[in-house]
Amino acid sequence: MEELIVMGVGAHPDDLEILCGGTLARYADLGHKVFMAHLLNGDKGHYEIDSQELAGVRKTEADEAGRIIGAEVVSLDLPDGELFSDLETRKLVMDLIREARPDVIITHAPGDYCSDHTVTSELVCSASFFSAAPLFRTRKEAHDKIPPVFFMDTVAGMGFLPAQYVDISQTFQKKMEMVRQHRSQLKWLKDHDNIDMLELAETTARFRGFQCGVQYAEGFRQYEVWAREVAMRLLP
Repeated sequence: MEELIVMGVGAHPDDLEILCGGTLARYADLGHKVFMAHLLNGDKGHYEIDSQELAGVRKTEADEAGRIIGAEVVSLDLPDGELFSDLETRKLVMDLIREARPDVIITHAPGDYCSDHTVTSELVCSASFFSAAPLFRTRKEAHDKIPPVFFMDTVAGMGFLPAQYVDISQTFQKKMEMVRQHRSQLKWLKDHDNIDMLELAETTARFRGFQCGVQYAEGFRQYEVWAREVAMRLLP
């Protein structure tokens, strides 16, 4: 496979690590350029830290996670719970895509549990299409292609049936180390939801691996619409 530019777009700073971190690590190990983008700054996820401080903490955690695989981490820095599929936000996402110029994008599945996730999915699908339209003018120059989009697994795999799998057995430990960088969220999810996110991430990866005959895997579905299909496998 020729060198690709791969862009993961999650809602919050830890979503990509939890849901497709092993796949992004595989891309990086194979020499592809990886961008890890999040639209929101994660400022609502804590009992003890206020929003302004928490946003800074979560940026640091995201940067640390990205460094593990040599990814470039970018953000729109929007507040949690305030993401809408409107024209202004679409243009912001278009500029993220136009700046990175990806060959492939990974983002949330349309049916995930949180509106931040589902709106991110909608924005990425629309913005990635119009990012290749030169007359749709934003601050950045138009992309030269409409990139294929893959939907990553939902949290705990709820309502998601993968169509493709990526064997992450060799990058599973990198994935878990990336998740561990999000210390504030490991505490928040335990305090707020009584969930051990490390255990959830491992259990999901084992289950997806069992489905496709490997130790650990991540599951995906392609956004199957006209102008997005290519005659090659893009997942690693």
